Amino acid sequence: MSLPTLTLRAIRARPVVLKLRRPVVARIATLTDWPLILIDLETEQGIVGRAYLEPYTLKMLRYLVPALHDFAALLKGRRVAPFEFYDLARRSLHFVGYQGQSQIAVAGLDMAAWDALAQAAGLPLCVLLGGTLGPVRSYNSNGLWLQPPGAVAEEAVALRAEGGFAGLKLRLGRERFADDLTTLRLVREAVGEDVVLMVDFNQGLTLDEALRRCHALDDADLTWLEEPIVYDDLRGFAQLARELKTPIQIGENFYGPRDLQQALQVQACDFVMPDFMRIGGVTGWLWAAAIAGAAGIPMSTHLYPEVAAHVMRVTESAHWLEWQDWAEPILQRPYAVRSGHLEIPDRPGVGLEWDEDAVRAHLVTL
Repeated sequence: MSLPTLTLRAIRARPVVLKLRRPVVARIATLTDWPLILIDLETEQGIVGRAYLEPYTLKMLRYLVPALHDFAALLKGRRVAPFEFYDLARRSLHFVGYQGQSQIAVAGLDMAAWDALAQAAGLPLCVLLGGTLGPVRSYNSNGLWLQPPGAVAEEAVALRAEGGFAGLKLRLGRERFADDLTTLRLVREAVGEDVVLMVDFNQGLTLDEALRRCHALDDADLTWLEEPIVYDDLRGFAQLARELKTPIQIGENFYGPRDLQQALQVQACDFVMPDFMRIGGVTGWLWAAAIAGAAGIPMSTHLYPEVAAHVMRVTESAHWLEWQDWAEPILQRPYAVRSGHLEIPDRPGVGLEWDEDAVRAHLVTL
């Protein structure tokens, strides 16, 4: 297969802020607004690669948008080659450091470059990467935050019905552990025994709290316990993984594949779930997936369900896709979910197209 040569002409990065239908209420933060950066990688051949970033806080928009425009100045006139772009963009920020905002900006560039390349080939991204179109098993992560137990149980029923989901993730970490236990019991009663439940503590516990609470949950038939403690306490995670029967899930805060490798080396977890803006976009994911696959570690996704679906089709140890619809208000044609599986559309690239009316309505000035 011969791919057309694409030459980078410009990068347009636009900040938008959406309102969350179900606000994020975790022990460490409450979020009602959801910022995104829409990235258009424009080529001389007329193909536009698209991607978005979800940097959590509004202030991050001020730093990431200029970084993406700086990449355009650095790479203008070069052939669009994702691996080379990834390397060149990272090296341009070497003195700043490869983690944090640097990695996030590089990930946005990378995802847009892969989308452009797949469009040039006339293929869905998963096919370009050597896979096939098909459904991807997903769990609904659109809600179930730290609300009153009865309200969480009612919401669980609604989330299960949104796409026929057989898996749901709820958040724990209330001040009173008894309220967590009540919530978990009511959710299980509401959705039935056949629904898989994952639990996320959003890094809200100290290690001693995590040991006490997670041991108490060890017979609750949970698929995993996610990030009970702060993300970089690998020694603490290793202790939890050793002591608990329930698998420990971490990874959304891995900044690049080497972070994943280091976590596996110290046996800090049973499962991994990298986030695309931190792991390094598609390129970072592919490298991380090779490490996880070689180690036999199940690999799930965090956010970015559209690009996630494509790479899961070529991930050796693919486990679960985290489904969230938070970016859908600015998409022309959101992906469909049927019977708990995300359906990849037969469109070139990732298949993202902006709803420009919605973009204009939510565009912000930095």
